[in-house]
Amino acid sequence: MRWPTLPDYGCFLRWPENGQGFIHPDDVAIATRVLPSNRVMRRVSFDDTYYHFRYGNIRFRLRPCMWLPVRYEGADVGDRIETVGSGLDRELFVAEIWGMYFVRRKGCILYRLRRGQQVVPRLYARSEFRVLSEKVKVREGNTLHPRPRWDGSGETLDSLPAE
Repeated sequence: MRWPTLPDYGCFLRWPENGQGFIHPDDVAIATRVLPSNRVMRRVSFDDTYYHFRYGNIRFRLRPCMWLPVRYEGADVGDRIETVGSGLDRELFVAEIWGMYFVRRKGCILYRLRRGQQVVPRLYARSEFRVLSEKVKVREGNTLHPRPRWDGSGETLDSLPAE
């Protein structure tokens, strides 16, 4: 059997027909509260019996079962993000990812954001924000800048004696 590379992402869109036996006995209350849904869960590890799942602060364990794998887009619940403007169309703000939802008709993940204590009403696609931990590299330019010819006291650098 080939095991998946962890962590990976996916969702449980339907409840399994065979009842709740696939849920760890200590996690039944948690798992039944969040499953089934279009929330994108993160599968973090496998302990030879149960997969360990995470969705923000929610953690639970399930035996291997069918789920819909979803391609990871580089953002997770709890990440701090900054929205990316498009001309003057969008307001720019910093927020936290509050939820990740797989939308089957679009075939992508849409993100629910939270600014402070207020949840933003609309959902955002990954192209509409940047994760704040992503470091942008500034490339070295090829522009030659002129050397200043004054020292701030009114004297030019050409008239000063060489050191």
